[in-house]
Order: sequence, then structure tokens, then C-alpha cells
Amino acid sequence: MSESKPASPTPAASSASIWHTLRHKQFRALWASGGVYFIGNAMQTMAASWMMVQISGSAFLVALVQTAVFLPMFILSLPAGVWADITDRRKLILAALIVQTVNGILLTVLMLTKVGGPGVLLFMIFVSGSCTALMSPAWNSTIIDSVPREELPPAINIVSIAYNAARALGPALAGLVFTLFGGAWNFALAVASTVTMALAMRRNPPMAHPPSRLPPERLWGGMVSALRFARHSQTVLAQLVRTVAFSAAGCALWALLPAIGKQQLELEAAGFGLLMGCLGGGAVGIGFFIGRLRSRFGLERVVKTACVAYALMMLVAAYSSWDPPVYAALVVAGASWMAAMSTFNTATQTSVPPWVRARAVAMHTVSALGSFAIGSAFWGALADLASLPSALGLAALAMLAGLLLAKPFPLRMGEAQEVTQANAWQELFITHEPSPEKGPIAVETIYRIEEHDAKAFLDAISELRAVRRRDGATLWRVYSDLANANRFVERFMVTSWADYLHQRSRLTLADQELEARVRAFQLEGVPVVMQHFLAES
Repeated sequence: MSESKPASPTPAASSASIWHTLRHKQFRALWASGGVYFIGNAMQTMAASWMMVQISGSAFLVALVQTAVFLPMFILSLPAGVWADITDRRKLILAALIVQTVNGILLTVLMLTKVGGPGVLLFMIFVSGSCTALMSPAWNSTIIDSVPREELPPAINIVSIAYNAARALGPALAGLVFTLFGGAWNFALAVASTVTMALAMRRNPPMAHPPSRLPPERLWGGMVSALRFARHSQTVLAQLVRTVAFSAAGCALWALLPAIGKQQLELEAAGFGLLMGCLGGGAVGIGFFIGRLRSRFGLERVVKTACVAYALMMLVAAYSSWDPPVYAALVVAGASWMAAMSTFNTATQTSVPPWVRARAVAMHTVSALGSFAIGSAFWGALADLASLPSALGLAALAMLAGLLLAKPFPLRMGEAQEVTQANAWQELFITHEPSPEKGPIAVETIYRIEEHDAKAFLDAISELRAVRRRDGATLWRVYSDLANANRFVERFMVTSWADYLHQRSRLTLADQELEARVRAFQLEGVPVVMQHFLAES
């Protein structure tokens, strides 16, 4: 499927105003409480970063604050995505928020009494980040479910605006609180924001998962299913690879900003808050126009422009010791960051069916923030070993090198028929159904076609490989019968009978159309034969 496909059936073409989505009561409540929560988290991160500057003076330890915030996303987001897809999302979100509240109270007390040092600060921030990682996929899928599919892109945009507005407002407020009352009080305000989110979730719980007669997925199997889906969905894989490349290079500016403010510009806490505010402010500003920019110029041009602009702004921040150019560069960098990351996020979430939606959110989070966490530690260590300009200059080159991924991993939005689940072919041709855990299962479909149709048939059925592997098959091949030139067998393997039933349930309208196209080659009057085999020990 090429990027040049007409966009009319897709949510990418939606012209709904980003504010139009606020008419949905549940979305409005979750969005507002999420904005408060984002502000609290941003205040906590800024306060922790600046306290680390004061305590240690090490660019590496300062960068590790970003790692402590985002590394849990890399470790926990995918398991959290599975839990969000198969368990009660309300209970999962509330449990994570309660633990985060208790941790925040303890962090506030420790910092007010000056008991904790760098290690304690990093650990408590890591625990808070872990709670955010556990609840994020469930919260994101809940807010997605609260709007119709055609309003999904503007809904994602307005959530991104809230997030980036928090990154602009949060650090500025944190700098003010830091100056007037001390850094520890930012942690107390972060606790208040967490309680706000919990109360909103209690009043606006997510929809229950639709009932299913299928055996429930287990954690490990659900994680494998998500990774398999990403590996064999060309659209999703491209978006995740591009997200990793952009975030790994771009995180250098975010991670090293405290060191830039303190060492290069000689700012205090309020000045650092303004630096962060410029990044967030640029992101908020572009958020109001990004939908129209994508519609007019396409995904690739928006992302490529954002990469070039962001790389140039990193160079300005690296080599300027005068405040105004750095502030201006950060506004442009924030807009570029938002333009690219929002495009990746929207493309990912519009390209997956409901059964894997929370896991897709989790995989995007892992790609974006996991690489952010690891990259932050790398760029911080490099800045300590070499210098701030050297680290930022190399990061700018890495950002530009990421443009080479555009050809092998092109971006596109998913179409409605690609994410709408359909009824599988009803016939199973079995006498006795095995128990769900039995397996492996081999499935064979036997086709009889005209010899002159062989090439066209093989071209069509080869497209089923990605579909079968994406939805659960571990092996897939097509065989020709050496004794009969017009007989072909499609064979694939799944781990268990439960996995096979899940695979059948994941068929989309686009997959069903492809199967119909393959079956159209069948000799008239001759039925397609499907057979199932259970491996014996």
C-alpha cells in the first residue's frame, strides 16, 4: 500500500476543529484532568533537574533525571499496554495513581527535611515514572475511546497541545515556586495533580472491554502478539522506527538543557524554567496548525522539515552564549518536536485495530520515551567526557542522518478498512474442538486454480503472509503440488488453539477483501478446503 493512496476514507482527512472534540463530556473531563496531571509531572521533573544541578553539578547526573523519568516507559509500557487491553482499565489507572500519590508525599517530606541526596531523588523520580508508565496506555486508550474514529486526529492533537502546554507552563511555575518557596514544594503540587487525575477517572471511567467468548490472553502472550503485530505491519513498523530515530537524537536538547542554562547561560531556576517554557510554548503554538499542515504538505514533508529545523536549533543552543538566540531557537525546536512526534503518534494510533490499540500506544511510548531515556544518559555522558557543544553538535548530525530512513520506512495513515475488524470465515471443518492450551496447530488451505493463473495467484496469496504473521502465525508458506500443477497449499502454524481463535478474530475488512481476492482464483465449482492439525507429543 503506497503513501499516495487517496486519504478520503481515513481520519487523516478529518477537518474537524481540535476544539470540536471538547463537546464530548468524557473526553473533556479526561483531557482537563490530564492537563493538570501533565503540569504536575513537568513541575516535578524541572524541580528534580534543578535540584540535581545544585546538589551535584554533574551534567551526567542531571541528564539521568530524564532517564529516571522515561526509562520506566521503556521497561513497563508494553506490559502495561497488554494489561490495558485485557483487564479493567479503571482499576489499573487508579492503582497506579494511588502508588504515585504515596510516593510523591514521601518525596516531598524527604526533600523538605533535606534527608535525600542524588540517589534518593533519582529513585523516587523513577518510581513516579513507573506509575506513569503503568497507567499511560490505559489512559490513552480510554481517551481515544471517548471520541468517534473520524475525530481521532484532532483529539490526539489537542491532547498533545495539553501535554506540551504543561511542558511550557509547568517548568515556568516550578521555577517561580523554586525561587519563592524552595524546590521541594513542587513535589507537593505534583501530588495534588495526581489526585486530580484520580478523581476524574473515578467520575469518568473507561468503557468496559466488549465481551468475548475467546480465552483471555496472558501477559507474555499479549506482549508477543503486540511485537509480532508491529514487526509484520509495514505501516506501524515504519512509524515506530522513525520515532526511535527522532527521539534518540532529539532528546539531547531536552536532557542537556539544565546544563546549558547553568553552565553556558549562567541562569538561575527561573531562567531555566523559561528555557523549558520556550520549548513547550513552541510545541503548543504549532499544535493549532499541525493538522492543516499535514493535510496540505503530507506527513513526510512535515517530518523532514521538522528534523532539519530541530537539528539547526540544537546547533544554535550549542554554540550561543547569548540568551535571546537560545530562547528563540528553543521555540522553533519545540514546534519541530511537536510536529514530528504528533505525526508519528497520530499515524500509529490510526493504523491499528481495537484489539491491539492500547499496546500500540505502549509501543509508540516505548519507541519515543525509551529511546529518550537511553539517549539522555548517552548525551549526558558525552557532554561530561567532551563538552556540551560537542554533544549537541553530534546529536544534530544524528538527527539529519535519520532523514535517510524516509525511503525504507515511509509514513502513512491507516485507512478505515485496515483497522475495522470483520467476521472471519465461519467454516472450521473440524469434528472435535481441542482445549485452548493445546498446540501447536497447523492450518492448511488447499486451492485448485488454472495453470495460467498460477503467477497472479502466487502474487496475491503472498500478501497474506504479513496478515497471518501479524495476527499470530509463527510460520507461513505456500506449497505447489508436484503431482498436480493446479493444486496449491497455504500452510501456517500457531502456538495453540487459543492463539488460532484469536488470530481468526483479528481479521479486518481489508484482510477479508484480500482473502476474497485470493479465493477468486479457485476453480469454479470446486470448494476451497481448509484443514486443521494438532501436533501430537
